Amino acid sequence: MTPGQFPQHIIARKRDGHALTTEEIKGFVRGATDGSWADYQLSALLMAIFIRGMTPAETAALTDAMMRSGVVADLSSIRRAKVDKHSTGGVGDKVSLHLAPMVAVCGPAVPMISGRGLGHTGGTLDKLESIAGFRVTLSMAEYAAQVAKVGVALIGQTAELAPADKKLYALRDVTGTVESIPLICASILCKKMAEGIDALVLDVTFGRGAFMTEKARAVELARTMVDIGRAMGKPVRAVLTSMDEPRGRAVGNALEVAESLACLRGEGPADLMEVTYALGEQMLLMAGAAATAETARAQLAAGVASGAALAKFREIVAAQGGDVRMIDDPSRLPSARLQLPLVHAAGGFVHDVDARAVALACLRLGAGRIRAENPIDPAVGVDRLVKVGERVPAGGVLGVIHASDEAALADARAQLERAIVVGDQPGVPAPRVDQVIA
Repeated sequence: MTPGQFPQHIIARKRDGHALTTEEIKGFVRGATDGSWADYQLSALLMAIFIRGMTPAETAALTDAMMRSGVVADLSSIRRAKVDKHSTGGVGDKVSLHLAPMVAVCGPAVPMISGRGLGHTGGTLDKLESIAGFRVTLSMAEYAAQVAKVGVALIGQTAELAPADKKLYALRDVTGTVESIPLICASILCKKMAEGIDALVLDVTFGRGAFMTEKARAVELARTMVDIGRAMGKPVRAVLTSMDEPRGRAVGNALEVAESLACLRGEGPADLMEVTYALGEQMLLMAGAAATAETARAQLAAGVASGAALAKFREIVAAQGGDVRMIDDPSRLPSARLQLPLVHAAGGFVHDVDARAVALACLRLGAGRIRAENPIDPAVGVDRLVKVGERVPAGGVLGVIHASDEAALADARAQLERAIVVGDQPGVPAPRVDQVIA
């Protein structure tokens, strides 16, 4: 190793605002993969990137190096179009759970590799693991076989796929470097480009509950990922969605699984289904399974109405070792020892529900991680949340807190009472689907 390849040299160059060379970026990714860089060195460069940013060329090089840190799946033997969806994160964002089977019953295959909770947002894998026995860790061979047979796989990163990202993802979560656009782009796209897809739809969130609180930053992120996808030969489309209030009425892992099951039964909250249909439309259009957004939505709705989408989710759970009894009877999902309705004595109109504040309350309950090694309590969180603009009668319930201990319950209650504002005039919810960037 020459002096210019030493970790401290690469860290210092980025610290001082220089663009890293492709070889320096490869060295960083190699160090994350083989352990030749210490965690504190990886963390230092992550922070330097967070502060100094990366050029488009650097971001593309980082994405490519992370993708090539492991194997790239070959799903070419599957004749159906293969399309995936990924969200940049939010509060109550359980869309992937019910969207994947909804799309799959319309024709395309959905190979979906997801992540765990990051910062204040929840993770698809953590939600799925609320289902007893559900295996999110499959080998690449098992993954390919399931996509071919079932048409969907809902898994996490395997040891073979983008191992550098798995390491860096965990460090970003605990070093305050989550919101960096280059790091978000590389983390998302390295996995997606390695999973064998033909096309990708991104749910790019903005607002208080998102990592990109400002819409302009979300647009920048969306355009960057669309451009990187194009440069790597994969069509990518981004749907911008608002995340000022939680998505749906439940936040917390098992509670969100139950809400996704309600969506598959045709009983999902309106705001959650609006976003679900918007993303599903784009997936079917990109897969060539529908000619217009209207026909795509009709196909998705028909899959729910017929019960085919719920049956497909049950098939996924069975294929990945989960207890299908929880799908047929959601009361079997993990349940918290303590459940407390949050009551508003005077009543009124819901003026605001602060998504980030709700997420932090659920984090206090144990629904997320403060440190990478922290366990998650799948049963805790809040459900029956009110939505902005709704009327609450005197003595009405603003939400139900699910907790495992009294101290956490008391803290979460105080946070939620500040997060939910009820007044004389109803608030106006932000448009849930803002625009499509293609």
